[in-house]
Amino acid sequence: MRRMSYPLRISLFSAFCFFSFAVSAQTGTDAGCKVPISRKLWHDNIDKAQAAALKAGFVKGDNPDVVHFVNNALVHQVDALQCRIDRDSMGDQRKVGYLRGLERLLRNTVAEFKARRFTPSNLPELLDAYEAAVRLDKTIASIEPVIEKQEYEVSKMLIASEAFVGNPGLSNVKHRLVLKFATLYPDKVFASLKDNMDLPFRDSLIKVIGYKFPRQLYDYAAADNKLGYAIRAINDSFVRTVSRMAKSSSGQLYFPFLDNIVKGRQTLDDIDAVKNDPVKYYRLLVKTKMDYVQRQLEGEKIMEMKALSAMLEKKAVENFIKPINDLHETENAAVRFAALNPLNAQELYYLVIAGETDLYTSSYVKGVYPRMMQKVNNRGDSLLLSVGFDHFKKFIKMAAGYNTLPNFLASFPEQDRARVLMTAFVNNLDKSEGLEDGVDVADSYASISETMKPVADQMLENVKRNYQDAVQANNRRGQVMYDLLYKLFESSTDSSIDLSKEFNIPPVYGVSYKTLANATDSTEGRVVIQVFFYGDKDGRFNYANFVPQFPASLWKRNETKQWISFTSTKGKPILVYANKPLDEESGEVDRAQAALCDYLTEKDLNPTVVIHRGHSYYAPYTIEQLAPSAKIVFLGSCGGYHLIHDVLEHAEDAHIIASKQIGKQVINQPLIDMLMEKLRNGSNIEWIPFWREFEKRYKNIEGFGDYIPPHKNLGAIFIKAYKNAMGGEGIGI
Repeated sequence: MRRMSYPLRISLFSAFCFFSFAVSAQTGTDAGCKVPISRKLWHDNIDKAQAAALKAGFVKGDNPDVVHFVNNALVHQVDALQCRIDRDSMGDQRKVGYLRGLERLLRNTVAEFKARRFTPSNLPELLDAYEAAVRLDKTIASIEPVIEKQEYEVSKMLIASEAFVGNPGLSNVKHRLVLKFATLYPDKVFASLKDNMDLPFRDSLIKVIGYKFPRQLYDYAAADNKLGYAIRAINDSFVRTVSRMAKSSSGQLYFPFLDNIVKGRQTLDDIDAVKNDPVKYYRLLVKTKMDYVQRQLEGEKIMEMKALSAMLEKKAVENFIKPINDLHETENAAVRFAALNPLNAQELYYLVIAGETDLYTSSYVKGVYPRMMQKVNNRGDSLLLSVGFDHFKKFIKMAAGYNTLPNFLASFPEQDRARVLMTAFVNNLDKSEGLEDGVDVADSYASISETMKPVADQMLENVKRNYQDAVQANNRRGQVMYDLLYKLFESSTDSSIDLSKEFNIPPVYGVSYKTLANATDSTEGRVVIQVFFYGDKDGRFNYANFVPQFPASLWKRNETKQWISFTSTKGKPILVYANKPLDEESGEVDRAQAALCDYLTEKDLNPTVVIHRGHSYYAPYTIEQLAPSAKIVFLGSCGGYHLIHDVLEHAEDAHIIASKQIGKQVINQPLIDMLMEKLRNGSNIEWIPFWREFEKRYKNIEGFGDYIPPHKNLGAIFIKAYKNAMGGEGIGI
């Protein structure tokens, strides 16, 4: 007889166990375990919990050994444990309590499994621990020794079973559980402390976590509740300083300077002296940032550098970038750029960095950049030295995008320095935190290759050299990053390179209609499109121009107080939903967007095309509500690493259309119309011919060149490919 494969035997074994279990659920827990009628209900409930676990897919997986042991635990180990509890000499009330606890344990485990908070392979250990805890509890002994041995996931499930509510060690056990939680999830400790105010080590825990997460300490110290009072009562200089900021009306303005304040380098009075003057406060932010950068280069750890950078960006946009953008139609440069006059070269440099997604092209080219270079005596090398090369990769990427990089590099009196700079631009990407520097390099290459071919060639050679160095050092992260960049750079000039095939990622050059329509071989499916509008003046204008694009001859219109929808009546089934641009101040537009998202979820309408119609500062709100089903995401007015990264965090297969600058209505709406028409006709969206067709019509419109189609969005492709490659093999130049 032919021998069965091991996976097949396991599958048959699982099926047999399920069949046997189904029978036992009707006839009793075990043929050798006679259950008295008084406790049959509790055994039946456990049987039902076992069946629910099997139905929920608890016993599934790619590893047949793990499947076997989990299946054995769920079916046989649980059955045996039921019998041992029932045969024990303990009283009936205790038996019922432990049986009910076992049922809760199983049901809670399945619920946590569905929420991806419990690993089925831990079930055998959990059941062993439960039985060990029962043995101790029935003798009125503390279950603390059992909890002490277990990981947090198992310990939590034991306590949640409620089988040990009268145990003498329960209080200590709960305290240990908090410590286990704090070790695993330190960033969530403050949230959990609100429900554990009686911890004997509460203040010590607050101090430890507070030093690690000052921003959370600040936020919780500001609250007028028991936890807030407890934080403010702690006798610790650091905690007291943060608490004082948190309760101050100017706390948000103080907090970016936390490191200097705690170390005695600045006082709150120093900040009070400038906080109401936009120029002086911004100047202090830049001065502090430059100081922090220098100290970091010397190896010092700085607290809340992110808070300083965030406030610097906020004030740069609020007090300088937005005013000069708003005057973009003003021809008198002296009037338009008056806000920049007080700023020195370094302060203007940080305006560039802060304005990645906000600076208009004209604001940069005609205002910020020439003034910055003038105030540094046209010495780009001196400028970068003065800021400690902080975010210089971002600066170079933006200079390349605005076509000022040739001018900037030419300002280096010794051209060897320019070559060294561009070498440094590509080097050490694997040593940086996250992927932002790698994305900046990827995004810059297309612009550099078009305007500075020798520099592009140098970049390609540097990428290859870095890859070889990473191979010699057995540096996997470096190998992956530089291999991806090399192939991305080559693909920009060699159309025969198939990035999807090279990187083993979903198609880069197009999205099939079938994919967008959620279609199968047996069903046609329908394309669901969701459009986000906002309630400012531009949002209302865009909405007014959007609605007429759906003529009654082709579309059926439906409307509620909060949104409008259009259903195609000719061609393929297309459903378009858009929230109305309701009032911003009252929050009506937020409620309309949320209501529409809820409606789509409730009706199982999964948007595969999502369109953002709003300024860049609204983009995070659209992205936060982005459906995971999205395959095409049109941002229109946004670029930059963080927005691309966040889109892919919500919809990992998304093809992103973005603009490096402000989106233009005369480009946005025709692009959307063309996309809608292609879909209504059932066409696959092939980006290269799609973009060529669109370019023929609109390439002469100012700003068209700022739009980046998905197949040229190298930063987005880099992120997708990196995540995929780090989970598998197949790299090598």
